[in-house]
Formats: sequence, structure tokens, C-alpha cells
Amino acid sequence: MRQGCFSGPAFYCFSKGVVTIATEFRDRRQREERKHRLNREILAPELRLSGPNNEPLGIVSLAEALRMAGDLDVDLVEIVPTATPPVCRLMDYGKFKYQEQKKAAEAKAKQTVIEIKEIKFRPGTDDGDYNIKMRNIRRFLEEGDKCKVTLRFRGREITHQDIGLALLARIRDELGDTIVVEQFPKLEGRQMIMMIAPGRKKPAPKGNATVAKAADAGQDS
Repeated sequence: MRQGCFSGPAFYCFSKGVVTIATEFRDRRQREERKHRLNREILAPELRLSGPNNEPLGIVSLAEALRMAGDLDVDLVEIVPTATPPVCRLMDYGKFKYQEQKKAAEAKAKQTVIEIKEIKFRPGTDDGDYNIKMRNIRRFLEEGDKCKVTLRFRGREITHQDIGLALLARIRDELGDTIVVEQFPKLEGRQMIMMIAPGRKKPAPKGNATVAKAADAGQDS
């Protein structure tokens, strides 16, 4: 058996060089996954330091900042590396990362996801099928989604693009002020595409409210 190795369920070799390379690789990978440099990864000789409660501690040497981090049992974290000198803070980095991830998850949960729903028509779509598709478009718009209205031409239908334009214009006119046309009918290959999105809701006119109040006042008198 070679020096520094032993056999077992698997064959392991713990030579000093192998352990050093593996450790350096792991540390480098962890640094790349982080947005901040910590502790002895910080290279600047002087830092503008803040305490655990974000209280300013002034400009201190790197050695002094590391000593303070050790005394408080926290990490020295480089927050703004491009500043002169770099801005650092004493904090529990694990707790800080947990809070950041929690805030990101909460923000993501509050985001409204807008989907693009595709509705396909043909130049010869009959009235029954047309009405079903229009009900679906209205439902998608009410749910806040955008709609991609696709008109597919087959064979010699492509020579009658005016029929397709008329159908898309009919859809647009029926939906009226409830939509915003983000892309007017555009021919792409054998398809004519129109993109529509929910229209902005108009606030109630103030004039009507004034008239209503005046009417109420007249009734009271």
C-alpha cells in the first residue's frame, strides 16, 4: 500500500496535495456563489466599517476589523467593494443570507405573472367557433393575461389576406376599449399575428359624482 492511502469500501488517498487542491476548489466555488467577500477574503488594508446594528464605526484597518469580528463572533462582510475605502459591516452572514432569501421569496410571491395565451383562428372560422374563442379571449384578458391572436392560412388562402385582416379587425372592434393592441396584424410566414393586452381601467368621471351629490342635496332639501 502506498504512503498516505488506505483501502476500504472504496480506495481513498489523502495525500497533502490532493486535500489542498480539493479545499481550494471548494472554497473558490463557494466564493463564486456568494455576492460578498468575507473575512480574510477581503484585500483592502483599510475599511469603512459599520457594526452589527449598522452603526458607523469609522475607518479602521483590516486587522482591527477582523479582530472586532472575532470578538463579537460575527463575520466581516464587504458590502460596497468599489468604494474608497471599501464599505464593510460586522454581521452574522448566515442570518443575513437567510433574511435576503426570505425577502426575495416574499417579493416573488407578490409578483403578478402575466401569461401570453394563444388563440388560433382560420379565415373560414364559423360563427359558433368564433364565439367560443372570443369568450376565451375575454376570460384571459379579465384574468390579466395577454393574448396572441393567430390567423393561419392554408394553401391558396394566403392570397386572400384581406379576409384575415377583416377578421382581426372584427375581433379588435368587438373588444373595443377593453384592450390595448400591442402589435397590429403582421404577416409572419403563413400566419397573421395580432398581440393584445388588457386595457387600462378608466377612473369614474368626477362629473357624474358631482351630479349625484347635487341630486342627493336636492332631495334632502
